[in-house]
Amino acid sequence: MRHLYRCPMRWADLDLLGHVNNVTYVDYLQEARVDMMRTLGQGRATHDDLEDGVVVVRHEVTYLAPLGLRLEPIGIECWVTEVRAASFTMAYEVFHDEDDGGRTTYLRATTVLTPYVFAQERPRRLTDAEKAAMAPYVEPAATSRGRAARLGPLDRAGAVHYPLHVRFSDVDLYRHVNNVKYFEYFQEARVRLMGDLTRRGGRRMSPVVVAQTDVDYLRPILLRPTPYDVWSRVTRVGSRSMTIDGEIVGGADGTEALARSRVALVFWDPETQRSTEPPEGLRELLSPAVSPAS
Repeated sequence: MRHLYRCPMRWADLDLLGHVNNVTYVDYLQEARVDMMRTLGQGRATHDDLEDGVVVVRHEVTYLAPLGLRLEPIGIECWVTEVRAASFTMAYEVFHDEDDGGRTTYLRATTVLTPYVFAQERPRRLTDAEKAAMAPYVEPAATSRGRAARLGPLDRAGAVHYPLHVRFSDVDLYRHVNNVKYFEYFQEARVRLMGDLTRRGGRRMSPVVVAQTDVDYLRPILLRPTPYDVWSRVTRVGSRSMTIDGEIVGGADGTEALARSRVALVFWDPETQRSTEPPEGLRELLSPAVSPAS
């Protein structure tokens, strides 16, 4: 069984291309996930800890088609694909049902979550009651790719630094930066990287759209007056796409990795609404940023 959530859209969800921004999609997923957690807790005599006490361990988001502003809510189906002792994995599909009976799918994603005791700042195991509540929504993945390996440390050769200032509104009820904000932080750092590279080469960056984003959450990011350090670098340049890896660093000594990301970007033609080859010279400009080890 899948949980269906109808997510209202907002004008502010759109980016410069008139598409829903890649960060906003993750906000949609969070809304659907919270709605499902509330459903799991309905009719239970005890407080449902899953509604209020889980943290995101990993997001894998695949963007399939551009989504523009619609007056009616967008559909989001979510379900559970795997339940482990101290974590569970949810899957999502963001879609619109067409008048002809077909379905346009804009995004598919998975999220690994773990129950968390915020008072003690530690993860915990799932209870039998929580596993039973999720059981009706368990739908094993059609293809088993195995659990994705965590992203490794970023090679900072050619990386660009971005000072990350956490805003008061970025922090959730548990005084942690909300998982959606990490996507925004990596986006800001990515824009800084592309601007820096093209400025040095005397060229303009081609329009791009995000095709895939993987984020590993390693440690909580907290509100503080001093900035965190975000490092980004190009790790692959193809004929119509590029990959950028990122790492947020903090901790007591300023060297602890807090989160890592890998983002696949596709060069985009706004007129044809299709992928395209980058302008002449841009690929050559980006390629030197890729270290031989990559």
